[in-house]
Amino acid sequence: MTDRNAFTTLLSERDWLLADGATGTNLFNMGLQSGDAPELWNETHPENIRTLYRGAVDAGSDIFLTNSFGGNRARLKLHDAGHRARELSRIAAEIGRDIADASGRTVIVAGSMGPTGEIMAPLGPLTHADAVEMFHEQAEGLKEGGADVLWVETISAPEEYAAAAEAAKLADMPWCGTMSFDTAGRTMMGMTSNAMAAMVEKLDHPPVAFGANCGVGASDLLRTVQGFAATGTTRPIIAKGNAGIPKYHDGHIHYDGTPEVMATYATMARDSGAHIIGGCCGTMPEHLRAMRQALETQPKSDAPDMDAIAQALGGFSSESDGTNADTTPQPRTTRRRRRA
Repeated sequence: MTDRNAFTTLLSERDWLLADGATGTNLFNMGLQSGDAPELWNETHPENIRTLYRGAVDAGSDIFLTNSFGGNRARLKLHDAGHRARELSRIAAEIGRDIADASGRTVIVAGSMGPTGEIMAPLGPLTHADAVEMFHEQAEGLKEGGADVLWVETISAPEEYAAAAEAAKLADMPWCGTMSFDTAGRTMMGMTSNAMAAMVEKLDHPPVAFGANCGVGASDLLRTVQGFAATGTTRPIIAKGNAGIPKYHDGHIHYDGTPEVMATYATMARDSGAHIIGGCCGTMPEHLRAMRQALETQPKSDAPDMDAIAQALGGFSSESDGTNADTTPQPRTTRRRRRA
């Protein structure tokens, strides 16, 4: 059953927590087709979703995200299922609750809520009130299904992050929130790591933990994590980096990050200041097992410098992380892809 205090208790007891890996990559390997809505599988292919969740738990994850990333009304409307946002999110969490309760240990069910897919006003048509309503609808479904915490991820705009925070408050739920930094150390809408850390503290209902997910590579993500830590925040930091770089092969997207590379990433993320460490696109159970073993067996060290990160995980996509730039790039208006 749901324990509203389980997540904060686990955070206080442990130096690090292992989150899960990819949703889309794993489901594509099970037969999900490009363009399909994964959330519909909560109803039509529940055993596949059980397999997805169980894979993370068996690999050692302390936290796993529900199959509800695109489960808001705006995204589901593209599949003629907008009216089912609350229901499909509830089912996603119910399946997760069953898996967590059967694990024999404390495992946190995190209700995933991705971006709406719409551009927030004034650049786009989505108003604050409408965004709050979309997130709240989904949050209530996840709460009903037994999620321990809401997990807002891959957000680019501060306005959308704030709307999700308000929705979490309306649902009376604790939440975590990550943004995706993919443009010279900034989000698509121009946010830097230090700007996000400052924004989080100003929210009326701040997240229990915050951080970064997805982006362009593990090296860039760790630079962002160190940017969070440099602000002096006492709030737990989340790191969920991709398993290498995507490559197209035999009709499928594959990520080139090996379990060994992801194990190195995991310990470097911990040493850089992250408290919650997981993977994003391309991260499979075998990666998670290696990450868990490394975190358990390798002692904490000083934060790695940028040269050490680049040597171990690959070069950075830009010279700067944006925190010391003299100018702010104009936000792009293309939509983010789905978390893979």
